[in-house]
Amino acid sequence: MLSNGDILLLDKALSHMANAVKTTLQQFRWETLEHPPYSKDLSQCGFLVFGRSLKRVIRGHRFTTNDEVCDWVQAWIRQKPTSFFKGGIGRLVSQWYKCANSFGDSF
Repeated sequence: MLSNGDILLLDKALSHMANAVKTTLQQFRWETLEHPPYSKDLSQCGFLVFGRSLKRVIRGHRFTTNDEVCDWVQAWIRQKPTSFFKGGIGRLVSQWYKCANSFGDSF
């Protein structure tokens, strides 16, 4: 898949910044797009799973353990159609272009 013109969006997670990861990406000539250190317009929390969709359905639920929360969220993710994730990724790409073309201004 990564040889078909796809671009990896990397945040500043330590695992993404590791020399082994950088070396592998260079070795396979995969194009990467680095996430800015902070951008409220590109906050990954605002897209896809952690956006309004999950917040809306989880509101009012009460959980007694972390495992219960994890199980509930995993079940919710599994029932989402592929189009849900494609749409979220598409919105992220759209936001990135808006951010890049706003020259640092919020929009």
